[in-house]
Amino acid sequence: MTAMNFESKRPILIAVLVAGAFYMENLDATVIATALPQMAQAFRTSPINLSAGMSVYMLALAVFIPISGWVADRFGSRSVFTVAVGVFTVASILCGFSNSSFQFISARVLQGIGGAMMVPVGRLVVLHNTEKKDMIRAIAYLTWPGLLAPVIGPPLGGFITTYASWRWIFYLNVPLGVAGIIFALILIPNKHSDKKPRLDVVGFLFSGVTCVALMYGMDLIGRRNAPWPLISLVICVGVLFGFLTIRHSTHCPSPLLEFSSLKIKTFAATIWGGSLFRMSIYSIPFLTPLMFQIGFGLNAFNSGLMVLAIFLGNVAMKPLTTPVLRRYGFRRVLIVNGTVLSAAVLACAFLSPGTPRFIVLAVLFWGGLCRSMQFTSINTLAFADVPAAQMSAANTLFSMVWQMTVGMGIALGAVTLQMSSLIHGGHSTLTASDFHLAFIMIAIVSMGSLYDAIRLDPKAGAVVTGHAVAK
Repeated sequence: MTAMNFESKRPILIAVLVAGAFYMENLDATVIATALPQMAQAFRTSPINLSAGMSVYMLALAVFIPISGWVADRFGSRSVFTVAVGVFTVASILCGFSNSSFQFISARVLQGIGGAMMVPVGRLVVLHNTEKKDMIRAIAYLTWPGLLAPVIGPPLGGFITTYASWRWIFYLNVPLGVAGIIFALILIPNKHSDKKPRLDVVGFLFSGVTCVALMYGMDLIGRRNAPWPLISLVICVGVLFGFLTIRHSTHCPSPLLEFSSLKIKTFAATIWGGSLFRMSIYSIPFLTPLMFQIGFGLNAFNSGLMVLAIFLGNVAMKPLTTPVLRRYGFRRVLIVNGTVLSAAVLACAFLSPGTPRFIVLAVLFWGGLCRSMQFTSINTLAFADVPAAQMSAANTLFSMVWQMTVGMGIALGAVTLQMSSLIHGGHSTLTASDFHLAFIMIAIVSMGSLYDAIRLDPKAGAVVTGHAVAK
């Protein structure tokens, strides 16, 4: 490969590298779900207590993402991304070596901190090294991990745990991490910001409390016996500190989180409506395997295999994403595809143990197709009109909101199940009808996310798609 060819392909190679890092981070958020019983047995504790290993990982991601933009500007994107991959890899080794729940949970916190730096800094590297005309393809690579990991994670964790050891779930990150460090040093330019402001400690503390309180509050809502006074207190604390974070950003000369990007209509649409979409979609990998196990009577591994139909839909849609967006533009694709996706979610409410298996798989595949298109559209539109000077701040805000809505999506699935159970008489054992009602609620939330898409200008994001609107 000549030097000229290498430079022309560098943006896509960087996107593939960052996508690999994203895949590690997203996979480790879900892969241990099916391994918890075996891990709990090794640590001589209960699976419920060990589930904190999933929670602290998500919380560490949400809390430390806001600081990632400042760290990247201060020390250089290549340096921070490389160190983040290294921290994540070392933490993975420590997770595999753990012999107690305390050791494991501590290693998961460290792993979450590494992931918090990998995700937004990696996306920022791609945005800074990709021209607008190539952004759809680059963002499509970054979208894959978020689509695939929640679907592949549970069956992969079950397979590794059944046929090897749960420790290999974490050891497999080591060769990926080492390869990531090597290629990052080769591919990524080490750009620094000319401005090196002091760390906004107050903003970091305020945003951290906001993230923890809101995510913990949503988690409590999904628990059957959580006391409502505690839930109300935690949610109120999150809202209060969220208000303080916004107020602080308007008075601080160099705030950690900047909200000026919300004045850009395309970016704002991906934050508000996009958050509703992400919450509804991230609840699906939580609800679907449970419905197959509890409502259909399948075991954990077979239910995970059924969900792989979503993955096949994701893959099948990828070659069509760029041509469709270039032909029809963001607004039309988001509205039409979002409506069809909501219908696919609603269709899950009509599945039953007697439904022919090929119809179940077809519904999941249909949802996977639309899910892939919507994710890529939203992720690309978010930065289509953001100027270079605001890219770092917009990326940090987008990454933090994204991570929070992932956790809230899982909580939303639990909340809809709780509401369904109460509507059906408050029985303690879930039934297929509870899942059906839950999917109806999720479909309504998904439709609500289309409001911001409808308000978009028909030419929104045309600088990226090249879409021409007929006069």
